[in-house]
Amino acid sequence: MNTTPKEVVKNFYDTNFIENDSLAEDFFHPDLLLTWNSATGISEMDYSDMVDFFVEIKRAYSDIRVEISHLLAQDNYVTVRYKYYARTLEDPEEEFGIAHFMVIWEIKEGKLFRGYQISQPVLAVDEVKEDYKPVML
Repeated sequence: MNTTPKEVVKNFYDTNFIENDSLAEDFFHPDLLLTWNSATGISEMDYSDMVDFFVEIKRAYSDIRVEISHLLAQDNYVTVRYKYYARTLEDPEEEFGIAHFMVIWEIKEGKLFRGYQISQPVLAVDEVKEDYKPVML
C-alpha cells in the first residue's frame, strides 16, 4: 500500500486499539523507538515495549479513542496533537479523558519508526473544547 507519512499516522490513531490484533505488524517498524516525556519522567519504548503497552491497554479498557486536533506533516515527519478518551471494563457507559499528547513521528518504510512524545494527564480544568477543533487534518 502506497500511503503518505501523514496517512500512516492518521490511520494509526484512527485504528481501534482494542480490536486490532495486528496493530504492531500494521504500524510499528521493527526498529521502532519512542522517547516519551511524561509526568513521571522520560522513558524509551522499543517495538516490544510498545506491543506490551497496547496489551495492557486492552486489559484495562473496554474502549479507547483518540481525538486529534492537529496533524502536520513535512517529508517523513508527522506531528500530531491528540487526546485519549477511554471507557473502563468496570464502567463501560462512562467515557473520560485520560491524557493530552503531542508527538513527532518519523516514518520509515511506511511504519512508525522514531517518536518523540510528551504527555500530560487530563485535569478537570483542561476541558476547553475550542482547543480540540481539528487543524490541518
